[in-house]
Amino acid sequence: MLVIYTSPGCASCRKAKAWLKERKVPFTEKNIFSTVLNEKEIRFLLARSENGTDDIISKRAKIIKESNIDIDSMSVNELIRFIQNNPSVLKRPIVIDEKRMMVGYDSEEIDMFAPATLNSIFNTWCDECTECDTCSKVKETS
Repeated sequence: MLVIYTSPGCASCRKAKAWLKERKVPFTEKNIFSTVLNEKEIRFLLARSENGTDDIISKRAKIIKESNIDIDSMSVNELIRFIQNNPSVLKRPIVIDEKRMMVGYDSEEIDMFAPATLNSIFNTWCDECTECDTCSKVKETS
């Protein structure tokens, strides 16, 4: 099942959700400020991160800058508790399923979450059409 971690007022989160809804990709939304992430979820996010904490934690977060916190010196358990107590340090959105993860919104990278058959249809149709509301691509015509 696809899960998208979001926050209110996040433009990238709105774009990612709109993309998923347009393509009828089922997902569960978790607002990181109204739902405390459990330890298992955070461990899963950390395990999926190719570059460790750099992938999912914003070093520019206010709490990190003001408190001079060194994320890299924390144990995994300390890091989990820190994220649970300070969800604003997470980059958003985080879109994740059993095999893939995307942090932030990237209009090309998010395609990996569309079902393969849907991607195949989009790729075929977009070679033929001049404008397609479904895939949001507009082909230049001369």
